[in-house]
Amino acid sequence: MIQDSNRRKCALVVEDEPLISRVCRKTLSSEGFEVDIAMNGLIAKDMVTKKDYDICLSDIRTPQMNGIEFYRYLEKEYPGMARKVIFTTGDVLSGNIDIFLQEVGSPFLPKPFLPDDLRKIVRKI
Repeated sequence: MIQDSNRRKCALVVEDEPLISRVCRKTLSSEGFEVDIAMNGLIAKDMVTKKDYDICLSDIRTPQMNGIEFYRYLEKEYPGMARKVIFTTGDVLSGNIDIFLQEVGSPFLPKPFLPDDLRKIVRKI
């Protein structure tokens, strides 16, 4: 697919907490992104079939389909998109999350985070 240099950058935020979604939308919009919000991985799964995203900020813990399950789907169906995922969670010490994050090597932003933290990690990518 040829990228249109005039196309606005698009970000997908997979987050079930409305306050965090609003902060992400505002912050990413200020960085020039068009931002779409999905409440969980199932909704996000449908959204990636309809639109190309430059980055995806995904909470690991979302209802119905969590961030790990969504990432595994991307790995299989959209491997290029899987490389654009930034994970967030307030529960990094729990169970296999730490092992998963080390395995995939994706950027990680621990909650709670500040808008400047989000800007810095997005600018790295």
